Amino acid sequence: MGMNEAICVCRCEEVAEEEVREMVRAGITSVDGIKRATRAGMVLCQSKTCYTNIARIIHEETGTPLAEIEPMRIRIPVRPLKI
Repeated sequence: MGMNEAICVCRCEEVAEEEVREMVRAGITSVDGIKRATRAGMVLCQSKTCYTNIARIIHEETGTPLAEIEPMRIRIPVRPLKI
């Protein structure tokens, strides 16, 4: 297992850094796109910890300034969900 595979970007969904980098290299260059592809940021924390990590990876892979990377859209469930 490589170093990036061991780094967890989203603890809630156990998304590895290398998985996010592969998505960005495949053309998914928005935080919302990464969220839809990997489920990172979709659980209870609503991306409080993983947004920064994902934005940093997008910046490193694409060169897009961090200030230009839009945050995830947070969508509250219409009704409570049992987990």
